[in-house]
Amino acid sequence: MAKYLVIASYTAEGARGLLSDGGTARRDAVAKTVAGLGGQIESFYFSFGSDDAFVVLDLPDNVTAAAIGLAVSASGTVSTRTVVLLTPEEIDRAARITVEYTAPGT
Repeated sequence: MAKYLVIASYTAEGARGLLSDGGTARRDAVAKTVAGLGGQIESFYFSFGSDDAFVVLDLPDNVTAAAIGLAVSASGTVSTRTVVLLTPEEIDRAARITVEYTAPGT
């Protein structure tokens, strides 16, 4: 499975829901959604500042990650950014691939 970092920011309506239901209920709801798509939560943390939550997910593929992002965004209560995470071993494999590239302006 692939790993993804989801960075979430709640709208005022989403924050009201979080105040009403609590953090563990939100984590459990996300876990249920992710499990229904064949994935699982690796970690789930709330934070201070402009980003309200950081969630690491194990998901089957990019299409599944995109489907979750679309559903969450459509709710209107939270916006997300999803970052694909790579293991050190995946970077090792990438570093062994020869890439012919011409930089702009050269």
